[in-house]
Amino acid sequence: MARLPYVDPADAPEPVRDALGRVPPLNIFRMMANAETAFWPWLRWGATLLGDLQLDPLLRELSILRVARLTPHAEYEWVQHVPIARAVGATEDQVSALERDDPEAPCFSGAERAVLRFTTDVVEGARASEGAMNELASILSPREIVELLMVIGQYMMVARVMATTHMELDEPAGPEALSAAG
Repeated sequence: MARLPYVDPADAPEPVRDALGRVPPLNIFRMMANAETAFWPWLRWGATLLGDLQLDPLLRELSILRVARLTPHAEYEWVQHVPIARAVGATEDQVSALERDDPEAPCFSGAERAVLRFTTDVVEGARASEGAMNELASILSPREIVELLMVIGQYMMVARVMATTHMELDEPAGPEALSAAG
């Protein structure tokens, strides 16, 4: 059982009710809606990260799955993003490798491994090592690196909300629900 209440759209202020009507009926949205004035800007921010970056969507999703695996009690994030990762090109081997904590598996390209090493450094130590940063800078543009940092930060925050509030798992919404909400 969640430690905080989920917002009931019927009882929510109009702007929150309107925003909840635009997204899939997932616990993450109903939990985040408790932050009434930050909810709509947070939804727009999330939509930007999921749909309007130069960063390759596959690299984004592999990074999100890595954040989920490195964060205790972040099963919700994993469950929601595995289908999205698959939809943007992640293979079963890649998902399985991340699930078993093997970001160096041969199923990943050099660029994918570099993103996963960078993500691991940022999640575990708050900043990337010189080696991880230099490797990534040889592959991605400054814009893509900053976008990746934004994705990592967003999903670290969301994972901590999920873990702290003990959110119950929802069935995966899948990529089509995100497109509709976008």
